[in-house]
Amino acid sequence: MASNIERALKTWKEREGAVEGTGDWHTVDQTQINAFADATLDRQFIHVDPELSAQRSPYKVTIAHGFLTLSLVPHLTASALKSDAAREGLAAAINYGLDRVRFPTPVKVGSRVRAKSELLSAEQVAPNTLQLKRRVTVEIDGSDKPGCVAETLVRLVYT
Repeated sequence: MASNIERALKTWKEREGAVEGTGDWHTVDQTQINAFADATLDRQFIHVDPELSAQRSPYKVTIAHGFLTLSLVPHLTASALKSDAAREGLAAAINYGLDRVRFPTPVKVGSRVRAKSELLSAEQVAPNTLQLKRRVTVEIDGSDKPGCVAETLVRLVYT
């Protein structure tokens, strides 16, 4: 009988190269931008001062920090990813890192964003651990360009 990790690796391998799904929309508002600015101590006016941004910013409104957009990836992908047999025996999912991150266009205050997740690879990296590499694209409602494109790495630890 196959172990949890053997079954999971087989399932993940079959999904390589496939879009896993697109998550639900999330509105990025000024309250969230301000909270992120407070947490990171990055209070540049283009993020936290609507009046000055209207006058001096090329966007004419405040924009989300690029790293705020990136930090939303786990939330934005959660509604896109299936809970199925590949997660049987899963003890923990751990953010392991990023291979590549780009912010093609800013996320303006009040924008709706969502994430599309594509599984690039699945590899066994320890006796009870798989590593998934995904391309996550944070789409902005009404924009041709995404707010973020990131290659994310997650480690899945199985019992």
